[in-house]
Amino acid sequence: MKAKSRMIICLLCLLLISTPARPANTMVALPILEIVKAVTKKVIKAIDLRIQRLQNKTIWLQNAQKQIENVLSKLKLDEISEWTKKQRDLYKDYYEELMKVKSIITYYKRIKEITSKQARLISEYERAWNLFKQDDHFNSSELDYMEKVYSGILEQSIKNIDQIFLVLDSFATQMSDLKRLEIINNAADQIDANYDDLILFNKQNVLLSLQRAKTANDVNKVKQFYGIP
Repeated sequence: MKAKSRMIICLLCLLLISTPARPANTMVALPILEIVKAVTKKVIKAIDLRIQRLQNKTIWLQNAQKQIENVLSKLKLDEISEWTKKQRDLYKDYYEELMKVKSIITYYKRIKEITSKQARLISEYERAWNLFKQDDHFNSSELDYMEKVYSGILEQSIKNIDQIFLVLDSFATQMSDLKRLEIINNAADQIDANYDDLILFNKQNVLLSLQRAKTANDVNKVKQFYGIP
Protein backbone atom coordinates (compact mmCIF):
# COMPACT_ATOMS: atom_id res chain seq x y z
CA MET A 1 0.00 0.00 0.00
CA LYS A 2 2.76 2.43 1.01
CA ALA A 3 4.71 1.41 -2.08
CA LYS A 4 1.72 2.26 -4.28
CA SER A 5 1.38 5.67 -2.64
CA ARG A 6 5.09 6.40 -3.08
CA MET A 7 4.83 5.37 -6.73
CA ILE A 8 1.94 7.75 -7.35
CA ILE A 9 3.74 10.60 -5.56
CA CYS A 10 6.92 9.97 -7.55
CA LEU A 11 4.95 10.00 -10.81
CA LEU A 12 3.30 13.25 -9.79
CA CYS A 13 6.66 14.87 -8.97
CA LEU A 14 8.16 13.66 -12.25
CA LEU A 15 5.29 15.08 -14.27
CA LEU A 16 5.41 18.37 -12.40
CA ILE A 17 9.13 18.70 -13.11
CA SER A 18 8.81 17.72 -16.76
CA THR A 19 5.79 19.96 -17.43
CA PRO A 20 6.86 23.29 -18.97
CA ALA A 21 5.67 26.62 -17.63
CA ARG A 22 2.20 27.45 -18.89
CA PRO A 23 0.43 30.77 -19.43
CA ALA A 24 -2.55 31.76 -17.29
CA ASN A 25 -5.90 29.97 -17.72
CA THR A 26 -4.33 26.67 -18.76
CA MET A 27 -4.73 23.30 -17.18
CA VAL A 28 -2.57 23.33 -14.05
CA ALA A 29 -4.16 20.05 -12.96
CA LEU A 30 -2.84 18.23 -16.03
CA PRO A 31 -0.10 16.24 -14.21
CA ILE A 32 -2.60 14.95 -11.65
CA LEU A 33 -5.13 14.24 -14.39
CA GLU A 34 -2.65 12.19 -16.41
CA ILE A 35 -1.73 10.13 -13.35
CA VAL A 36 -5.38 9.45 -12.46
CA LYS A 37 -6.22 8.56 -16.07
CA ALA A 38 -3.22 6.25 -16.47
CA VAL A 39 -3.70 4.42 -13.18
CA THR A 40 -7.48 4.13 -13.63
CA LYS A 41 -6.99 2.64 -17.09
CA LYS A 42 -4.35 0.28 -15.71
CA VAL A 43 -6.65 -0.90 -12.91
CA ILE A 44 -9.56 -1.56 -15.30
CA LYS A 45 -7.30 -3.52 -17.66
CA ALA A 46 -5.81 -5.54 -14.79
CA ILE A 47 -9.24 -6.36 -13.38
CA ASP A 48 -10.53 -7.48 -16.80
CA LEU A 49 -7.54 -9.82 -17.11
CA ARG A 50 -8.00 -11.21 -13.59
CA ILE A 51 -11.73 -11.79 -14.12
CA GLN A 52 -11.02 -13.65 -17.36
CA ARG A 53 -8.46 -15.88 -15.66
CA LEU A 54 -10.77 -16.58 -12.74
CA GLN A 55 -13.66 -17.38 -15.05
CA ASN A 56 -11.45 -19.89 -16.87
CA LYS A 57 -10.50 -21.37 -13.50
CA THR A 58 -14.18 -21.56 -12.56
CA ILE A 59 -14.92 -23.60 -15.67
CA TRP A 60 -12.04 -25.95 -14.89
CA LEU A 61 -13.16 -26.42 -11.29
CA GLN A 62 -16.76 -27.02 -12.31
CA ASN A 63 -15.67 -29.66 -14.82
CA ALA A 64 -13.49 -31.33 -12.20
CA GLN A 65 -16.44 -31.40 -9.78
CA LYS A 66 -18.71 -32.94 -12.41
CA GLN A 67 -16.19 -35.68 -13.09
CA ILE A 68 -16.00 -36.59 -9.41
CA GLU A 69 -19.79 -36.45 -9.08
CA ASN A 70 -20.15 -38.73 -12.11
CA VAL A 71 -17.81 -41.26 -10.53
CA LEU A 72 -19.75 -41.09 -7.27
CA SER A 73 -23.08 -41.60 -9.03
CA LYS A 74 -21.82 -44.81 -10.66
CA LEU A 75 -20.58 -46.32 -7.42
CA LYS A 76 -22.69 -48.59 -5.28
CA LEU A 77 -23.42 -47.67 -1.69
CA ASP A 78 -20.82 -50.10 -0.32
CA GLU A 79 -18.25 -48.73 -2.75
CA ILE A 80 -19.06 -45.17 -1.72
CA SER A 81 -18.31 -46.09 1.87
CA GLU A 82 -14.90 -47.19 0.73
CA TRP A 83 -14.28 -43.88 -0.99
CA THR A 84 -10.84 -42.85 0.18
CA LYS A 85 -10.30 -39.87 2.43
CA LYS A 86 -7.96 -38.40 -0.16
CA GLN A 87 -10.69 -38.40 -2.80
CA ARG A 88 -13.27 -36.92 -0.40
CA ASP A 89 -10.81 -34.21 0.53
CA LEU A 90 -10.15 -33.58 -3.16
CA TYR A 91 -13.86 -33.02 -3.81
CA LYS A 92 -14.07 -30.74 -0.77
CA ASP A 93 -11.04 -28.76 -1.93
CA TYR A 94 -12.54 -28.30 -5.41
CA TYR A 95 -15.82 -27.08 -3.91
CA GLU A 96 -14.17 -24.67 -1.47
CA GLU A 97 -11.85 -23.31 -4.17
CA LEU A 98 -14.80 -22.81 -6.52
CA MET A 99 -16.69 -20.82 -3.87
CA LYS A 100 -13.59 -18.74 -3.21
CA VAL A 101 -13.05 -18.00 -6.90
CA LYS A 102 -16.70 -17.00 -7.38
CA SER A 103 -16.45 -14.68 -4.37
CA ILE A 104 -13.30 -13.01 -5.75
CA ILE A 105 -14.96 -12.55 -9.17
CA THR A 106 -17.85 -10.78 -7.45
CA TYR A 107 -15.41 -8.45 -5.69
CA TYR A 108 -13.51 -7.76 -8.91
CA LYS A 109 -16.70 -6.91 -10.78
CA ARG A 110 -17.70 -4.53 -8.01
CA ILE A 111 -14.25 -2.89 -8.13
CA LYS A 112 -14.54 -2.55 -11.91
CA GLU A 113 -17.89 -0.78 -11.51
CA ILE A 114 -16.29 1.66 -9.07
CA THR A 115 -13.28 2.27 -11.31
CA SER A 116 -15.52 2.76 -14.35
CA LYS A 117 -17.43 5.42 -12.38
CA GLN A 118 -14.13 7.17 -11.77
CA ALA A 119 -13.35 6.97 -15.49
CA ARG A 120 -16.69 8.70 -16.18
CA LEU A 121 -15.72 11.37 -13.65
CA ILE A 122 -12.50 12.02 -15.55
CA SER A 123 -14.34 12.14 -18.88
CA GLU A 124 -16.96 14.56 -17.54
CA TYR A 125 -14.26 16.76 -16.04
CA GLU A 126 -12.34 16.99 -19.33
CA ARG A 127 -15.48 17.74 -21.32
CA ALA A 128 -16.71 20.50 -19.00
CA TRP A 129 -13.34 22.11 -18.35
CA ASN A 130 -12.51 22.35 -22.05
CA LEU A 131 -15.81 24.18 -22.57
CA PHE A 132 -15.42 26.54 -19.61
CA LYS A 133 -11.98 27.64 -20.85
CA GLN A 134 -13.58 28.78 -24.11
CA ASP A 135 -16.50 30.58 -22.45
CA ASP A 136 -16.05 34.38 -22.57
CA HIS A 137 -18.43 34.78 -19.62
CA PHE A 138 -15.64 33.70 -17.23
CA ASN A 139 -12.56 35.75 -16.41
CA SER A 140 -9.07 34.45 -15.61
CA SER A 141 -9.51 34.54 -11.83
CA GLU A 142 -12.72 32.54 -12.08
CA LEU A 143 -11.01 29.97 -14.27
CA ASP A 144 -8.19 29.76 -11.73
CA TYR A 145 -10.75 29.05 -9.03
CA MET A 146 -12.32 26.32 -11.18
CA GLU A 147 -8.89 24.75 -11.59
CA LYS A 148 -8.42 24.63 -7.84
CA VAL A 149 -11.77 22.92 -7.35
CA TYR A 150 -11.07 20.41 -10.10
CA SER A 151 -7.56 19.78 -8.75
CA GLY A 152 -9.05 18.98 -5.34
CA ILE A 153 -11.44 16.44 -6.89
CA LEU A 154 -8.62 14.83 -8.88
CA GLU A 155 -6.39 14.64 -5.83
CA GLN A 156 -9.19 12.87 -4.00
CA SER A 157 -9.33 10.44 -6.92
CA ILE A 158 -5.75 9.41 -6.14
CA LYS A 159 -6.92 8.43 -2.65
CA ASN A 160 -9.72 6.42 -4.23
CA ILE A 161 -7.16 4.58 -6.35
CA ASP A 162 -5.18 3.83 -3.20
CA GLN A 163 -8.32 2.27 -1.72
CA ILE A 164 -8.76 0.12 -4.81
CA PHE A 165 -5.13 -1.00 -4.71
CA LEU A 166 -5.61 -1.93 -1.06
CA VAL A 167 -8.47 -4.26 -1.97
CA LEU A 168 -6.58 -5.78 -4.90
CA ASP A 169 -3.56 -6.44 -2.67
CA SER A 170 -5.84 -7.96 -0.03
CA PHE A 171 -6.39 -11.07 -2.15
CA ALA A 172 -2.73 -11.94 -1.68
CA THR A 173 -2.81 -11.28 2.08
CA GLN A 174 -4.97 -12.22 5.04
CA MET A 175 -8.04 -9.98 5.13
CA SER A 176 -11.57 -10.84 6.16
CA ASP A 177 -14.41 -10.54 3.67
CA LEU A 178 -16.06 -8.05 6.02
CA LYS A 179 -13.04 -5.76 6.00
CA ARG A 180 -12.64 -6.10 2.24
CA LEU A 181 -16.30 -5.22 1.71
CA GLU A 182 -15.94 -2.24 4.04
CA ILE A 183 -13.05 -0.85 1.97
CA ILE A 184 -14.90 -1.43 -1.31
CA ASN A 185 -18.04 0.33 -0.04
CA ASN A 186 -15.97 3.20 1.31
CA ALA A 187 -14.20 3.65 -2.05
CA ALA A 188 -17.56 3.51 -3.85
CA ASP A 189 -19.05 6.16 -1.53
CA GLN A 190 -16.07 8.47 -2.05
CA ILE A 191 -16.13 8.19 -5.82
CA ASP A 192 -19.91 8.71 -5.89
CA ALA A 193 -19.48 11.83 -3.75
CA ASN A 194 -16.68 13.14 -5.98
CA TYR A 195 -18.72 12.49 -9.10
CA ASP A 196 -21.80 14.22 -7.65
CA ASP A 197 -19.67 17.21 -6.56
CA LEU A 198 -18.19 17.49 -10.04
CA ILE A 199 -21.59 17.34 -11.77
CA LEU A 200 -23.05 19.93 -9.38
CA PHE A 201 -20.06 22.27 -9.84
CA ASN A 202 -20.34 21.98 -13.62
CA LYS A 203 -24.08 22.76 -13.52
CA GLN A 204 -23.46 25.80 -11.33
CA ASN A 205 -20.87 27.13 -13.78
CA VAL A 206 -23.17 26.61 -16.76
CA LEU A 207 -25.99 28.37 -14.89
CA LEU A 208 -23.66 31.28 -14.12
CA SER A 209 -22.77 31.58 -17.79
CA LEU A 210 -26.45 31.64 -18.71
CA GLN A 211 -27.14 34.35 -16.12
CA ARG A 212 -24.41 36.52 -17.64
CA ALA A 213 -25.84 36.24 -21.14
CA LYS A 214 -27.17 39.71 -21.99
CA THR A 215 -29.48 38.94 -24.89
CA ALA A 216 -31.82 36.16 -25.91
CA ASN A 217 -29.49 35.38 -28.78
CA ASP A 218 -26.58 35.10 -26.35
CA VAL A 219 -28.62 32.74 -24.14
CA ASN A 220 -29.32 30.51 -27.12
CA LYS A 221 -25.63 30.47 -28.02
CA VAL A 222 -24.71 29.42 -24.47
CA LYS A 223 -27.31 26.64 -24.51
CA GLN A 224 -26.06 25.40 -27.84
CA PHE A 225 -22.45 25.61 -26.67
CA TYR A 226 -23.14 23.41 -23.62
CA GLY A 227 -25.65 21.16 -25.36
CA ILE A 228 -28.61 22.33 -23.29
CA PRO A 229 -32.02 21.57 -24.89
